[in-house]
Amino acid sequence: MFAACIVADPADLPDDVDDSKDLAPERREELAVVIRDRADAVAVSEIPVARIDDPETDMNTLTVAAHAEALEPVASDGLATYLDAGDTNAVRFERRVADRVEADLDLRAEHGADAAYPIVGAASIVAKVERDAHVAALAAEYGDLGSGYPGDSTTRAFLERYIEEHGELPACARESWQTSRDVRNAAGQAALDDFD
Repeated sequence: MFAACIVADPADLPDDVDDSKDLAPERREELAVVIRDRADAVAVSEIPVARIDDPETDMNTLTVAAHAEALEPVASDGLATYLDAGDTNAVRFERRVADRVEADLDLRAEHGADAAYPIVGAASIVAKVERDAHVAALAAEYGDLGSGYPGDSTTRAFLERYIEEHGELPACARESWQTSRDVRNAAGQAALDDFD
């Protein structure tokens, strides 16, 4: 999981900054370079697999942590800060992130903020480009593993092949991910079927 924080005058951002999901990968990469060049500060946080699989946490807490960890290095008292709410309750998300950042921010979390505010869209783009680079590095190590998203048939096929060949999930896969559980359970059932 990746999150990013951009400190910049929104007027300095490219005109076509938008929610990263609405942009082609090539355009996201181009925009990320321009955003980093024009921003006063950029910070990116990563929540690795080991933290995601920690049974003492949950995805809501990790989403808060990712945002706070991206904000902390660039935060300053009074900084106007917009977040795309990563919780069904935007006010609760806003409060939980604020509680984890030392600076006294002028913080506002909203659903859909990455499409509504260019500065949040810019952060979304930088985070997505970082994630894509991470997945590309994993692909260089493991071969084609797809996007890593649950609905990606290439990702599922990769996990199935890996378990078949190695008897376990790859280190890059989240044990707690339902897709990983489904694939592992299916492999276990297939192994039991060998005894019929």
